Amino acid sequence: MIAANGSTPTGLPDRAANATRSPAALDLALTGNCTISALVNPTGAVVWCCMPRFDSTPVFDALLHSADGLPIEGAMSVELEGLTRTDQSYDPGTAIVRTRLWDDRGQGVELVDFAPRFITRDRVFRPAQLVRRIRPLSGHPRVRITVRPHGDWGAALPTVTRGSHHLRYELPELTLRLNTSVPLTYLIDGTWFSMHGPMSLLLGPDETLDGGIDDTAREFEEMTALYWRHWTRRLAVPLEWQEAVIRAAITLKLCQYEETGAIVAAMTTSIPEAPHSGRNWDYRYCWLRDAFFVVRALNSLSEVGTMEGYLNWLYNVVRGAGSGHVQPLYGIGLERDLPESIITRASGYRGMGPVRVGNQAQEHFQHDVYGNIVLGAAQAFLDHRLFRRGDMADFSALEVMGEQAWRLHDQPDAGIWELRTRARVHTSSTLMCWAACDRLGRIAQVMGAADRATLWKGRAEVIRKLILEQAWNDKRQAFVESLGGKDLDASVLLMAEVGFVSPKDPRFVSTVQALEASLCDGPFMRRYEAEDDFGRPETAFNVCSFWRVDALARIGRTDDARVAFEALLARRNAVGLLSEDLAPATGELWGNFPQTYSMVGIINGAVRLSAPWESAV
Repeated sequence: MIAANGSTPTGLPDRAANATRSPAALDLALTGNCTISALVNPTGAVVWCCMPRFDSTPVFDALLHSADGLPIEGAMSVELEGLTRTDQSYDPGTAIVRTRLWDDRGQGVELVDFAPRFITRDRVFRPAQLVRRIRPLSGHPRVRITVRPHGDWGAALPTVTRGSHHLRYELPELTLRLNTSVPLTYLIDGTWFSMHGPMSLLLGPDETLDGGIDDTAREFEEMTALYWRHWTRRLAVPLEWQEAVIRAAITLKLCQYEETGAIVAAMTTSIPEAPHSGRNWDYRYCWLRDAFFVVRALNSLSEVGTMEGYLNWLYNVVRGAGSGHVQPLYGIGLERDLPESIITRASGYRGMGPVRVGNQAQEHFQHDVYGNIVLGAAQAFLDHRLFRRGDMADFSALEVMGEQAWRLHDQPDAGIWELRTRARVHTSSTLMCWAACDRLGRIAQVMGAADRATLWKGRAEVIRKLILEQAWNDKRQAFVESLGGKDLDASVLLMAEVGFVSPKDPRFVSTVQALEASLCDGPFMRRYEAEDDFGRPETAFNVCSFWRVDALARIGRTDDARVAFEALLARRNAVGLLSEDLAPATGELWGNFPQTYSMVGIINGAVRLSAPWESAV
């Protein structure tokens, strides 16, 4: 059954409604375990997976090689003879992906994909391993099962050696072992055969499997499902839009590389922000800006474990800063050097290169980073649930960041949108410098350091006056993107979120109206109106659309906020995920996937707009 808005009763878009999309579109499901992740397309092909880390060279890279979306090379696939339809979903409250394929004779096969994650021996077991279980649903479906990893971005094919019940794939970067109950000859030769019973594949490190293959796969699935359901049960979800919030929360958790605590901005590289735009970037790193918003969203659901892990990583960044300069992004292992290069042998997403590895933004000066650091750490000084609360040593380390914010608050930078050829004194950067000083003042008060509180509150007030005087443009009747500037920019909507102005301030209300008039296509909002290095943005930026939802709710236009929020939810893919960008005319998703900023917006919008539990129980 399809609702009037083109959604199923669950609120997810129906796959039939997307039938005109390219089979290579971002109708993908994410699975993972906070060590690795994988993207599974609607026919059950694993088209993207990096091992042994999120930012490693991909072992499955068909997403950036296969223009038609029907890959074999660079993928792990199950093809069904006579395929007529598919459906895909998550097991509720888990990161386990279930794909069903049906043929023209009514025979079907089910694929279950996950990465093991559960508690054993008093620790979280999360190996760099993908598990796939396959079973016939009816009849004896004919299938072809292939595992074709790539090395060196498709330049290297593996050397394959055969064991009794396993295959070894020797790649330049690593060696993988596939333990499987699928006949090895069929796997190696790509032979079509009839299925008569369940089969399993476990792909991961070149290590001996202790137990039976099918028994181990089944046990791992059961324990992984139990882990995620227990994790989900602890979330303090709002009454409305629970399924959307739970899916967003699980997705954000999967974006944390738990070994270090870093949170990546997205799992992919080089998905263009718009067709043939050249706006292709590598997001497999930890931006301090994005990570703060992730932590803040999960904290709103009472999920503080992610924050604890992130704080460990963050304090390593802060204490390693030396002179005080902090990059806007780092590698998940604290790598500072992330040189940007182009992989010419990969054609790119749907043939739309270039494919970039690394990110030149590491070289940028983005002054909002200091506010994001302090904001991300502030709760640690107040939250009594944490194993280790912030202490004076931590506060002193944050003060170094505050000194940078104070020194740089009125200096030009690349800004929140990481402009490569234009520097200005961006309002959003100055705003976050204010936030750094403001929160340090509050933390100092809590810590009993009255003199430091006075210092930081005084500095915050100086920055506040500067923003109010120079970021306001009388002609536009709005706060604008840079001090003394005239162009509109959605990032000024963060003024209310970080507590800089009251949302009922007439200047903020007027700003919201001006942004809607200039940047919105219906409920979808672009980032800014001025041309950048690549011209004017073509697509809406999903997090900006969610910022508008939040702003509308804060200023009292709750009905408008709910309409816009529902419109954004309807644009999620069939399993409830969002990328960075959206084409307003078609609803198609663009940009790296899944994007943490966008999934954060789902949580924030639901928490802001939901009716209270008391209204229903």
